[in-house]
Amino acid sequence: MTSVIVRPRRISPDDIVLPPPTAPARRLLKHPRLMHYNRLIVFVLALNIAVFVIALTRGWWRGSGIALGAIAVTAQANFALAIIVRQQYVINLVCKLATSAPTSWPLRIRWALAKVYHFGGLHVGAAISGTLWYVAFVGSLIYMYARGGGNVWPANVAVSGALVTLFVVMVIMAMPPLRARAHDRFEITHRFCGWAALALVWVNTVLFAASQRSNASTARALVHAPTIWIITLTTAFAAFPWLLLRKVPITVHRPSRHVALIGFDHGVSPFIGSSRAISRNPLLGWHSFANVPDPARPGGYRMAVSRAGDWTAAFIDNPPTHVWIRGIPTAGMANVRKLFKKVVFVATGSGIAPMLAHLLANELPGHLVWVTRSPRKTYGDGLVDEILTAQPDATIWNTDEHGKPDMVRLVYAAYMNSGAEAVICIANRKVTWQVVHGMERLGIPACGPIWDS
Repeated sequence: MTSVIVRPRRISPDDIVLPPPTAPARRLLKHPRLMHYNRLIVFVLALNIAVFVIALTRGWWRGSGIALGAIAVTAQANFALAIIVRQQYVINLVCKLATSAPTSWPLRIRWALAKVYHFGGLHVGAAISGTLWYVAFVGSLIYMYARGGGNVWPANVAVSGALVTLFVVMVIMAMPPLRARAHDRFEITHRFCGWAALALVWVNTVLFAASQRSNASTARALVHAPTIWIITLTTAFAAFPWLLLRKVPITVHRPSRHVALIGFDHGVSPFIGSSRAISRNPLLGWHSFANVPDPARPGGYRMAVSRAGDWTAAFIDNPPTHVWIRGIPTAGMANVRKLFKKVVFVATGSGIAPMLAHLLANELPGHLVWVTRSPRKTYGDGLVDEILTAQPDATIWNTDEHGKPDMVRLVYAAYMNSGAEAVICIANRKVTWQVVHGMERLGIPACGPIWDS
């Protein structure tokens, strides 16, 4: 088959003949709207609908005997799940378990396990379900208070109403169209409304336990209330990353106006394939970047920041001397490479950073396809030489010289030439889904970020 490596000359990917797509039923299941992320959302919602049906049959809303305690537990259990699946230790554990499968397992099983990074669907499904259950809880409280039964206190009704308002605001701001247009507002809303909601849930839990204690003391009622243990666990998981908040010094090298390479050396060596968030102001914007080993700093690491918005532009133009970090390094999507004997790494622009850590480690064979504008001019000779040392046969497509390629044909040619089992793509949203869906409809395992943060 014709090579598509563009050094020293360009060979058009139009010469590549794509195979026919898989059967319609298989293609349908690989459509982005039916990706595992969305399936997990539907799964969690379906479970909650089943619980709701069971609750109706068991009389949770029967006359004056509304089961307020059971409704509250169900709501809080959903919110606990939403928070726990986002906890860094939990993410690392789940990813480690999923990527521990041997490459001798059938490809279809490993392909399914490679979708582990879609776990955010559990967060979304649980958050929506928890909000709906809390709406039901508030409605039930108001009904009981109006009837004068159930020992419902006015403070309980007021705090519960405030909580529902916060939850609804968070859900609305997290809707994909709004989140994409105003990501910083989404993040700030999620953080401050989330903290306020956590505090109000504590207040509401104590008030509710006290109002329902009968002849027992408030302390005894709290100890025996399932909701108090759920909120304690939830708080611990939510607070842990912030307990590790610290400010660290950095060095910044700007090979061009498009990119800043950040150097870290604060006694931490992140594991291969991890990422972490940094911030100039810990109460406002946090942005995640891949951790890349740095040969100039044994034990240190690097990040690549590309100009892609107001925050990154300000960072490149006026770099700080220190940044804030919190929590621990967290497994990135590209770690699913461990499930395959060989992969094609596809990157556009600074998407090379998450790939570079895996390529430099050289733990598993892979082939790089990097589509970028003037790589040496943009990223500097040092980084490009480092990439070529790790991947001397890399497919590097200079868009300033050759224009934009047909990504699906380019990637398919690399997949066939390299004898890989799967494709991992990190690019912008449009290109990522173009490549991932384009490969999977041909029956080729493919993975890419899903922008659910």
